[in-house]
Amino acid sequence: MTKLPIILVVDDERQSQEALKRVLADEFVVLTASNADEACGVLDSELVHAILCDQRMPGMQGVDFLRNVRDRWPDPVRMIISGYTSSEDIIAGINEAGIYQYITKPWDPDELVGTVRQALRLRELQNANAQASLDLKVAPAMLEEVVAKKTRALKRAHHFDRITHAPGSPMAGILDLGARVAAFDISVLITGESGTGKELLARAIHYNSPRGNRPFVVENCGALPDQLLESELFGCKKGAFTGAYEDRIGLFEQADGGTIFLDEVGETSPAFQVKLLRVLQEGEIRPLGARLTRKVDVRVIAATNRNLEMDVADKTFRRDLYYRLAAFPIHIPSLRERPMDVPVLAGRILADTAKAFGKAISGFSPEAEGRLAGYDWPGNVREMMNEIQRMVALSEDATMGTELLSPRLQAHARPAAIDGHEPLTLKDRVEALEAQILAEALARHAGNISRVADELGLSRVGLRAKMARYGLERSL
Repeated sequence: MTKLPIILVVDDERQSQEALKRVLADEFVVLTASNADEACGVLDSELVHAILCDQRMPGMQGVDFLRNVRDRWPDPVRMIISGYTSSEDIIAGINEAGIYQYITKPWDPDELVGTVRQALRLRELQNANAQASLDLKVAPAMLEEVVAKKTRALKRAHHFDRITHAPGSPMAGILDLGARVAAFDISVLITGESGTGKELLARAIHYNSPRGNRPFVVENCGALPDQLLESELFGCKKGAFTGAYEDRIGLFEQADGGTIFLDEVGETSPAFQVKLLRVLQEGEIRPLGARLTRKVDVRVIAATNRNLEMDVADKTFRRDLYYRLAAFPIHIPSLRERPMDVPVLAGRILADTAKAFGKAISGFSPEAEGRLAGYDWPGNVREMMNEIQRMVALSEDATMGTELLSPRLQAHARPAAIDGHEPLTLKDRVEALEAQILAEALARHAGNISRVADELGLSRVGLRAKMARYGLERSL
């Protein structure tokens, strides 16, 4: 049986420890410590894979503790949780403590689990890369063959044909546009709601372009303040600003010859937009604190969930930068605009998740398929992935039914016919409405059985019986 990764939560507040433990316990073994000394004791005795540490604690602060961890136990992925993080803290954390991610309070449970999952995947890849580096101290010809194989594998994995969609879906036209523009060295602006797969399309364009053998690097422009974003993209010299303890090569320089993907470019400030425009116009960067510029040859693919044309009209986004980025605009429609994709996407995600989780699951029940098809998916494909991963984690049967759906889908999904199944009967529809009312009341009262029973005029025993019938007790 595969062992679960071990996560160490360091927080002086017991309530915060318990909240994090509840959210993470389904996928990870969670250990807790109330201060740096307790955490060091855990690290001495346990093989910890990742650390979630509060920034503000009595005694040693989070960044200081993780700086010590980096020196003594370099293997765990280090993350900070804080509601008070300043840009100085971020810079110090990244440069001194090697922090992978800052997670701001209040955190979203699904996003937190996704971040930890991604951090552990990064650790796994780094370990594999380190081992590969040891194994690859061989003849250059063999090394070149290994690199070529990896590149071919990446190209296959990110081919346009691998992006799932149904026959007749608007995505067919979108992918055709992506395939056409891939061959031409011009900027692409991908628009669409969060979670629609903008980065997936960007990777397909890169790996199917003449630059496909060169680097593809990613930066979320909405996640960092201007100075740190400028340092990340353009690089910096030691001492250029508080926290710049060493020279750093920026992502534009790392992507030289390849492609850079600028996600959430619409969130950049007007001041930063001027600097980005110069890079696109002149094809050169100047690291922070440096006197000389450096030429770079980089294709830019940008993405945003904003309406940049409206932002241009409102003068919050530069018109000249917009036209530089949007040489070839592509819009990805939301999932609710292409409902025919829901069944095939759900099937693909289920198959991938079941394989990753080591579970033998054959599919969804017709009722569960109908509920998935009847939901609007405001979070698009990303939300669907979280929902199905949750269902697979909870499932104990080969077929997953509606009882595994989250309270959100229980409350808001409309029963729908799908794949030739007959529409739900009146009895089914009445039960679905009852389940929705119960789920909404439970969510409204944070799972307090007494308050929900009082509101709905039920006994506690009667309410629990209905919750068990609709699978709602497993969602609390």
